[in-house]
Amino acid sequence: MPKINLKKMISSADKACSLMKVLSNRDRMMILCEISQSEYCVSELESKLEILQPTLSQQLSVLRNEKLVKTRRQGKQIYYSVASAEALAVIEVLYEQFCKKSKK
Repeated sequence: MPKINLKKMISSADKACSLMKVLSNRDRMMILCEISQSEYCVSELESKLEILQPTLSQQLSVLRNEKLVKTRRQGKQIYYSVASAEALAVIEVLYEQFCKKSKK
């Protein structure tokens, strides 16, 4: 592991903790995982993730407020994609640590 610059970590700790707090919700983490692969509208996310629309909308609102996702309107549909390089990097690490590891 590279040496950690404690002064930089102290100045960034609040931002890091805020991101981890958002990702600590299973639905929000799964939404970010899904849209890290492609852009999706709410109905597609609802179907893929099996999260009911009211809950999905609430969690997407949290992700928007935290500036972790961005939106694009096409007709009546709003499409979501990842807006945060930091969130994407954390999702990739979580995937590597918990999903890709071979079971012994």
